Amino acid sequence: MITLSVVVPVRDGEEYLGDALTSLVRNRTSEFQTEVIVVDDGSADATPEVVEDFRRDLPGLTVVRNPAPLGLAGARNAGLKLAAGRYVTFLDADDWLAPGYLPRLVAAIDGLGCDFVRVDHVQVEGRRRETHRAPQPRRGVVLDPRDGILPADYKTMVDYPYAWAGIYRRELDDLLTFPAGLHTAEDRPWIWRLHRLARSYAVVSLAGVFYRRGLTASLTRIGDERQLHFFDAYEIVLDETEPRYLPKAARNLCALLAHHVELAGRFTPAVRARFDERARAALARLPAETRAEAVGGLEPGRAALLGPYLPGGPGA
Repeated sequence: MITLSVVVPVRDGEEYLGDALTSLVRNRTSEFQTEVIVVDDGSADATPEVVEDFRRDLPGLTVVRNPAPLGLAGARNAGLKLAAGRYVTFLDADDWLAPGYLPRLVAAIDGLGCDFVRVDHVQVEGRRRETHRAPQPRRGVVLDPRDGILPADYKTMVDYPYAWAGIYRRELDDLLTFPAGLHTAEDRPWIWRLHRLARSYAVVSLAGVFYRRGLTASLTRIGDERQLHFFDAYEIVLDETEPRYLPKAARNLCALLAHHVELAGRFTPAVRARFDERARAALARLPAETRAEAVGGLEPGRAALLGPYLPGGPGA
């Protein structure tokens, strides 16, 4: 019986995919059976050849090829449909795992018996390494996921959306599915649903995922229409969120919006006009009191960035 399914979405990943798959080879264990599902999301480079090089070293390797790119959400969903393991985890093609990480991850969820377990990670920029801790100080104990949402004015578990920073029972089924069509911020509504609807979770002090930042091909550095998908992501969050969690969702939205305003110079004029239009609409849908609290809770310089987008502001 397969214990763990590892879903690896990739598009044009020939430069780094070998590192990711090599790290999976180094995580093979006789303790349990692991399957690796690589979803090639319409790659136009040598990604298929890189994957084939690992057939012998990864016996549980399955490859899915999308003729046209579906985006990260669609690629992960394609992998989830094929997953047969008791548990599921994710690995992005430009990241890698420490040796022995997966056995420790499985041991954590086996021992705790909860729906999902979240972990810390190591952020990599060039030769720099920095450990980022999941924002839950209580470690190694089973918790109510809803208690990981509030308070609104502190960093909580819904501010730590990385799907690859954890392990999940496959029986969570639809809760593990990402909103189709989103090319960025797909993990935001995903993490909110997990914390609103799952029964139990835990955080353990395990930092075995190495997360590359600052890559030139990363969507976070590209200023095309896909960057606006974070508006769609937060429409889903706001549509689904109960009133008691609305202040937190509003704070999330405003913080992310300010971040994108800071980087708006990367947009073409047409995308910038669309961004401005959607920013005003997103803030206008928030109740006035909730909006004021969310914007007021930001650092003053970042709050000022949102002024032109507020109802009655200079850009209205």
